[in-house]
Amino acid sequence: MTGPTGMTGTTDIRLHAPRPGWSVDADVVVVGSGVAGLTVALRCAAAGAKVTVVTKALLDDGSTRWAQGGIAAALGEGDTPAQHLQDTLVAGAGLCDEEAVRTLVTEGPDAVRRLIATGAQFDTDSETGAILLTREGGHHRRRIAHAGGDATGAEISRALVEAVRAAGIETIEHALVLDLLKDAEGRAAGVTLHVMGEGERDGVGAVRARAVVLATGGMGQVFSATTNPAVSTGDGVALALRAGAEVSDLEFVQFHPTVLWLGPDAEGQQPLVSEAVRGEGAHLVDANGHRFMVGAHELAELAPRDIVAKGIMRRMQELGAEHMYLDARHFGAQMWEHRFPTILAACRAHGIDPVTEPIPVAPAAHYASGGVRTDLRGRSTVPGLYACGEVACTGVHGANRLASNSLLEGLVFAERIAEDVTESLRAGGAPAPAAEAPAPAADTALVSAKARLEIQRVMTEGAGVLRSRRSLERAAEELDRIGREAAEELPGTESWEATNLLLVARVLVAAALRREETRGCHWREDAPDRDDAWRRHLLVTLRRDRTLAVSTTATAGFPPVAAPTPHPPTNGAAEPRSTP
Repeated sequence: MTGPTGMTGTTDIRLHAPRPGWSVDADVVVVGSGVAGLTVALRCAAAGAKVTVVTKALLDDGSTRWAQGGIAAALGEGDTPAQHLQDTLVAGAGLCDEEAVRTLVTEGPDAVRRLIATGAQFDTDSETGAILLTREGGHHRRRIAHAGGDATGAEISRALVEAVRAAGIETIEHALVLDLLKDAEGRAAGVTLHVMGEGERDGVGAVRARAVVLATGGMGQVFSATTNPAVSTGDGVALALRAGAEVSDLEFVQFHPTVLWLGPDAEGQQPLVSEAVRGEGAHLVDANGHRFMVGAHELAELAPRDIVAKGIMRRMQELGAEHMYLDARHFGAQMWEHRFPTILAACRAHGIDPVTEPIPVAPAAHYASGGVRTDLRGRSTVPGLYACGEVACTGVHGANRLASNSLLEGLVFAERIAEDVTESLRAGGAPAPAAEAPAPAADTALVSAKARLEIQRVMTEGAGVLRSRRSLERAAEELDRIGREAAEELPGTESWEATNLLLVARVLVAAALRREETRGCHWREDAPDRDDAWRRHLLVTLRRDRTLAVSTTATAGFPPVAAPTPHPPTNGAAEPRSTP
């Protein structure tokens, strides 16, 4: 460990924070400890790189641990990557990058096998030993591998955490990442972070590294009700924006159709009722027992998630109801106890017994299909800065993620990042961080920790499942007001998180306003039809004056990640709204 002298410089835009009081050096710093981050760390360490993993809570406390359904891959008899590709493209509503999807489904089966070799134990047939596979929404075949019935994420997390500890990889827990460090040429050179707690690494410090990998998960906490853990505050996307990186597709927030409804005033993380429950034969019904998804789509309850979420919302509007029901009473007690023990326990903890009664459900924010734009090797538009998992936008998910593709995407693209990073290190293409860099501009003023609840309220009302120009413009005005009221708040975890949430909320609303159509999980009531003039991506960067620059790609594929000019100059317009 070294002191704060000789620190590399920070980006032009940064959070208001004390100067780092300590630092450590590494070849690679990985921010996040889900399937994506730990896979990168293990692969890089195996290749001889010195790796430091930074995580916001404990190593096993990220979004991966909460994944219930499983991991999708063409592992079953008769299934092929081509069939998996087709289901993914259909779910993505015309906006998937086909090359990225082909990479995912082709490399996916072997990546899962390597995960098993690492120690992950999936449910298998007691007689044949074959991996048990189930179906979820949008899949035409049984291709979802699961563990512990409905505890797949917990098992994957367990295996990877044990492997990381066995490999002796350095970890820094309870650490909120703040901003990117850059060298004099504008290349990523590490991160600043704040360690919560007491000890040698207490308070603001830095990890200086030749490569930075963001694997920080999602931003579900931007909404009042979400399946995401409390740590999912969009920190990685906000950091990347301040560093000058492009983000894309943030308007496509997937609302999981079946989240346990806990009442109109419920806030924060809500219990998920996995799509696998429907995959095993549960029915969506209204209060009268009517299966309203039958006839609405050829796959009925197993239609892609955006279609099921919209079906539930429409039926709720028609009946003036606050929720619908998921009926799986016909499973019987034994199946519930063995196949879905986690969900059964969660329901019973809230006074609902799915063995004897239907489960009240409603959509809630679940997954961000967009994020930091990357190429097929996980490289962002800032040299040396990589992203994978939910924080990234590879183009795989398009306008709507296919169920259980998220764990697979984290796995496949993590392996690709590790390969690119280690090749770069061996070739000397990632120089050691420079001693000094140009002084940063003024810090970003922090919003009050109290603003978090206000941001969540604004986003839920104006940019939730149902959106319109009017609701989005009202949300944009409210977010601007919250930003104007930012003051010299004392730096701290809560104010840093609220400031990150405000930034990602502004980008989401700007993109949702710009996309004047309904596609995938972006549902505009005032533009209810899909318009293929919009079959392209929105790219957003943060200007030096902290306004947003929004542009569009030429096609549904992404252009190369040649680095843009950092923080484009202000041209007087915050969010351009020209047609595509």
